[in-house]
Amino acid sequence: MRAEKTKFIFFTKDTRLYRSFFPLLIVITLQQLASLTVNMVDNVMLGSYTELALSGATLVNQIQYTLQQLAAGTGVGIVVLASQYWGKKETEPIKSIISLGLKASLLMGIVFFVVSFFMPYQLLGLLTNDSLIVEEGVKYLKIICFTYIIFAVSNSLMYSLQSVETAFIGTVMSISTIIINMCLNYCLIFGNFGFPEMGIKGAAAATLISRVAELFIILAYVLFIDKKLKMTLKDLTKFDFTYLKDFISTSSMLVLSGGMWGVAQAAQTAILGHMTAAAIAANSIAVIIYQIFTVVGSACANATSITIGKIVGEGRFNIIKPYCKTLQAIFVIIGVISAVLIFATKGFIIDFYSISNEAKALSDQFLTILGIVSIGSCYQYPAAFGIVAGGGNTKYPAIIDNLFMWLFTIPFAALSAFVFNFPPVVTFCFLKIDQVLKCIPNAIKVNRYKWIKVLTR
Repeated sequence: MRAEKTKFIFFTKDTRLYRSFFPLLIVITLQQLASLTVNMVDNVMLGSYTELALSGATLVNQIQYTLQQLAAGTGVGIVVLASQYWGKKETEPIKSIISLGLKASLLMGIVFFVVSFFMPYQLLGLLTNDSLIVEEGVKYLKIICFTYIIFAVSNSLMYSLQSVETAFIGTVMSISTIIINMCLNYCLIFGNFGFPEMGIKGAAAATLISRVAELFIILAYVLFIDKKLKMTLKDLTKFDFTYLKDFISTSSMLVLSGGMWGVAQAAQTAILGHMTAAAIAANSIAVIIYQIFTVVGSACANATSITIGKIVGEGRFNIIKPYCKTLQAIFVIIGVISAVLIFATKGFIIDFYSISNEAKALSDQFLTILGIVSIGSCYQYPAAFGIVAGGGNTKYPAIIDNLFMWLFTIPFAALSAFVFNFPPVVTFCFLKIDQVLKCIPNAIKVNRYKWIKVLTR
């Protein structure tokens, strides 16, 4: 090991890491970028329509975000467990694990649909006390809630394919969504090419149609094209509980963490939402821009968990340490690049929005904060959810994320907004600074190498 340390200071010369990691990173980044661009298109077009429509859709998107976090917990559970079996070249257990994950995600989608469809006013009323924004948001929610079931299924299938190093179909799926969504948004929001002017309802209808197209694409690939798993409709629908205990053990903390994280993000929006309408609009703009510029850092978590999980499944424990040092260096570099891009382009992008001067000024301030924290975010998130979770320890990232969120972020932000009446920018700083603070425990955890856990039978 002494020679190994000398040879691998930051970047390993073992090219197997780069051949495995970077192709996954590229296609997962493109897929996530395409998905975010759909939100960006809605964001920009509704922002160009009215600020009220933008604020209403922003509230609804917090509900979607909570579902996404829950579904991501299930998806990462599939990836962590299935990728180790993929390393062992055993596909039958993977099919059973995918079937379990699909049913768990479907149940989540149904619950979110039912609550959103039958209790829209109560749901949005938790996020803001502005009745005009709630009224506009309900128009959007009553249509968009139908996408929740569709998204839950397509998302779990996308993660399932990633676990066996098939990620490009997610990119194809998301790019098709962009094209459909963008064209239909232009027609239905503003009433172009003879279509009715539907405003915020048009944006929701466009998203629903694009989600249906997504589902058809990924189902067609899984059932008729994929040659690695060769899954059938029976494989997807069967009730095989052989690996239920393993799946629950791996994914339960991730699902719980995702749910709590989604609720926390809704709480953050509620804190800003009870301040000013301009703060809601500025938060919506700043966060989507931030997500787009840090998408590579976010994709690193998925690509890393697959890479590390496969190595653990193969039993190649001797290369984990130099691989992890290299991956951490890559995370930091990506974070610095993301920060530079945010600072360089924020003013140019904000000018695209037809919003008040107050909202523009707040957007600029929020993006300044996000530019700084992006370095921390691009390191700490893939370190915890990529390296540690990918190595088999899914409890640690779930616990550390929520400890910081519920013991620091939410209480301090609430005090800032409601007790001390600090300006929105100060409150926003409290809401995002945890992305930097988590770097310390996550770096310590990763570099102790006590998180490796074989999950396969």
